[in-house]
Amino acid sequence: MNVDFIEALEALEREKGIKKDVLIEAIEAALISGYKRNFNSAANVRVDINRQTGDVKVFARKQVVEEPEDPRLEISLDAAEQIDPGIQIGDIVEIEVTPRDFGRIAAQTAKQVVTQRIREAERGLIYSEFIDREEDIVTGVVQRQDARNYYVDLGKVEAVLPFAEVIPGEKFKQNDRIKTYITKVEKTTKGPQVLVSRTHPGLLKRLFELEVPEIYEGVVEIKSVSREAGQRSKIAVHTKNPDVDPVGACVGPRGARVQAIVNELKGEKIDIVRWSSDLAEFVANSLSPAKVVKVDVEESEKVARVVVPDYQLSLAIGKEGQNARLAAKLTGCKIDIKSESQMGPAADDPELDIEHEVER
Repeated sequence: MNVDFIEALEALEREKGIKKDVLIEAIEAALISGYKRNFNSAANVRVDINRQTGDVKVFARKQVVEEPEDPRLEISLDAAEQIDPGIQIGDIVEIEVTPRDFGRIAAQTAKQVVTQRIREAERGLIYSEFIDREEDIVTGVVQRQDARNYYVDLGKVEAVLPFAEVIPGEKFKQNDRIKTYITKVEKTTKGPQVLVSRTHPGLLKRLFELEVPEIYEGVVEIKSVSREAGQRSKIAVHTKNPDVDPVGACVGPRGARVQAIVNELKGEKIDIVRWSSDLAEFVANSLSPAKVVKVDVEESEKVARVVVPDYQLSLAIGKEGQNARLAAKLTGCKIDIKSESQMGPAADDPELDIEHEVER
């Protein structure tokens, strides 16, 4: 190694942010192993790389004793005094043992170490970048798939999109551009692994932030989201500005804003409801598009008993209970739904007293 090598390390320090001294120390440690492996040495050695010239030297480190038992690790006082007249018993003396062709080994080892450190540094930078983007939306290009996952190119890293995190019925081809939600970033032996999803409720939330300026600017706030990916979602919004309609802002002119999100989610239906600090009012809103006659709430148990007109009962419950189930998730309440006729005299008949209970 020579001055050019040192200059190359300095260039790496400027470009990659890997300090020259850190690289040199790593190369020195690797060269110690290389020396012992290539020259069958069990001696205690130190490798020194000159920080200015790049010259490499190997020193055997031996302890000064009266009668050496292992000449690879020990040296007599008489022999040590020829190297350093002031040496004493118990001191360590260093003797240069640089092999003639050690430069070739040093160059190969340095290349391997530098390459490895550059790779580690780049992985570290990628991890730092994407760990800050957890719970954020990213656009990528589908590269390939295997038996369980799609692999999405995000530029600096290939993200993993499991089939379980794909909207039901959704299929992608190579080079398709898709939006995904980063659920987790992990460090692995092969570098950072980014896991993404198309079914996570956070994707819906981030899409609204992209499409609705009032949400991005903080004028309108998303209070809660419940989602059954590919079928239906509910989102509760609120604003402190009396001049702003939070639902209207999310719907957009002629429904343009919400329609853009529906298109991105392959036709998933989205109910936008007004959040309220009054839990009874919030529960009534959450059952939209059904109309609600009355809501009784037991705050301590988070239970809401809802009465709806007879003709609205099936709408309030939804297909296979979906509307009521999403409302329960949105509000955090267990919701019991009954029609007006069930609350009348006929409700005393146990055969007619049908209770629709939905767990949150």
